[in-house]
Amino acid sequence: MRALLYVMTVVAVMGLAFWAYRENYRTQAAIDEMNGIQNEIAGLREQLGVLRAEWAYLNRPERLRDLVDLNFERLQLVPVQSGQFVDVAHVDYPKLREFQGPPAPDAFTDPQPGLQPGAAASAPGTAAGTAIARPASRPAERETQP
Repeated sequence: MRALLYVMTVVAVMGLAFWAYRENYRTQAAIDEMNGIQNEIAGLREQLGVLRAEWAYLNRPERLRDLVDLNFERLQLVPVQSGQFVDVAHVDYPKLREFQGPPAPDAFTDPQPGLQPGAAASAPGTAAGTAIARPASRPAERETQP
């Protein structure tokens, strides 16, 4: 009985050693992968810094002025002046419609909402229970300021 206990203990220790060995290598692989990703992030951050520096270099005001002067005939760009801005009151916003309240309760119970009260259930040339669709009335045109 003791021999069986010794053998089972040795097998359990060997199993645990094998498991620990595998977990150690999995952990090392995960750490290597994480280091690779961190190196990639560092490289991308460095690239982003270079791109930002290039963008700042290309957007120098004196360089842009020279480009405007060089391409004035084709682009016809002019400097921004204070007279080009308007007051917010001059902006033509669409008019808001007033809230009409909730729909009437009988609007939800009407089995055929397209029919007028007292109208026949079917029009000539249509199947029973269907109504002829009428185009919706157009909303009033928005007034434009001259």
